[in-house]
Amino acid sequence: MKKALTGIVMLALMISLIGCGSSKDKEGSSSAPASSSASSAPEGSPTASSGDKKDPVKLRVAWWGGQARHDYTLKVIELYQSLNPHVTIEPEYASFDDHWKKLAPNAAAGNLPDVIQMDISYLSQYGGRGQLEDLTPYTQNGTIDTSSISEASISGGKLGDQLFAMNLGSNALLAVIDKDMLEKAGGAMPSQDWTWDDFTKLGPIMKSQGKILMQDLRHDVFFPFYLRSKGQHMYAADGKGLGYTDDQLFTDFYTMYQTWYNNGNLLSLDKLAQKKGTPEDGELELGNAVSTWGWSNQYILSSTVAKRPFEILPVPGWNENKALFLKPSMYFSISKNSKVKEEAAKFIDFWINDIEANKIIMGERGVPVSSKVKEALKPSLTPEQAKVFDYVAWAEQNSSQMDPPNPVGAVEVDKLLKDTAEQILYKKLTVEQGAAKFREEANKILSKNK
Repeated sequence: MKKALTGIVMLALMISLIGCGSSKDKEGSSSAPASSSASSAPEGSPTASSGDKKDPVKLRVAWWGGQARHDYTLKVIELYQSLNPHVTIEPEYASFDDHWKKLAPNAAAGNLPDVIQMDISYLSQYGGRGQLEDLTPYTQNGTIDTSSISEASISGGKLGDQLFAMNLGSNALLAVIDKDMLEKAGGAMPSQDWTWDDFTKLGPIMKSQGKILMQDLRHDVFFPFYLRSKGQHMYAADGKGLGYTDDQLFTDFYTMYQTWYNNGNLLSLDKLAQKKGTPEDGELELGNAVSTWGWSNQYILSSTVAKRPFEILPVPGWNENKALFLKPSMYFSISKNSKVKEEAAKFIDFWINDIEANKIIMGERGVPVSSKVKEALKPSLTPEQAKVFDYVAWAEQNSSQMDPPNPVGAVEVDKLLKDTAEQILYKKLTVEQGAAKFREEANKILSKNK
């Protein structure tokens, strides 16, 4: 009787174990078993072995962008999950401004997403405060494969000797022009070596047709670029103050900007405040402005949303003092508080090195940093995508080294610059008063770095 009872217990345990194994397989894969997934995986993508049994992992991935970027990013995530059935990715996406508004309280609470789309303006703020993981060990052990990526592309994500961000693509500043709109208004397409004055002269031509020159300019991007064209820099090398000493540079730039605004060549501030900052509500894309200036990767989304082709030019002043430079379009970083850093690193590697994933991305976050991926994409580029790849290749031959990552406090300085510019446009300050006010308050912010 005792032997029979023991046999019944053992049989029950075996049935229980078999049932648990079946349940785990169902939770780990939403469709076919791993062996089926591997056999049907796209060429160039990693595959999971049918014998692999991995613990479930949840990965939070956060990024900013417009709807088109959200859509294709979700497709890349779906591809990654199909190849890694043990991984569930929780997407967190928003517009640029809202992205940072959401990250700030999460950072304070030690609850940042595992993978964060990072911008050079915020790299020192998050990396310098110990909120980002050093990716160097993951590049050294091959989890993030950098064998086909140049050191110049990698170094843009470093603070000192620590790699806090992985470059997702190369970018250069450009001006996007609606050539058809310009020519219908009686204007002529500018040459590659056009000047700030050439741009200003287009204002009356477009205004006669009820159009504006552009929505506006990002002050934190284009004032520093203007300074570069004059042989100066926004920040001192030690990050403890502004890098330029002559306020006439501020006065010259914002006198020009104020002229555009007063002449009705820019969107009014009240209308600008209602914008979401996405291509879907951009004035160029909506057919109300003849140009927009920004980073090269933004061109693809602009032309896609507008459903019409545009022309690309370098920004005026690019050929003065070697002002043009290549910049990481944006990065992926891993938060220090992440409990799944290894899986986060694998996702970043997939993003930058997987050919099938990049056939979905198609350079929208910048021209790929992997030479292998770049070469593989060339045959499938659309004419508009090819324009960006060609422009960045040209820019690489006509660029100088980019400035170091902005110092801690730069985000506050950027906000101060925008606020000061608005006070000038609202005529609460003269341009000269704005220059002095900006210098005094910016240096006060940056002096905390001592």
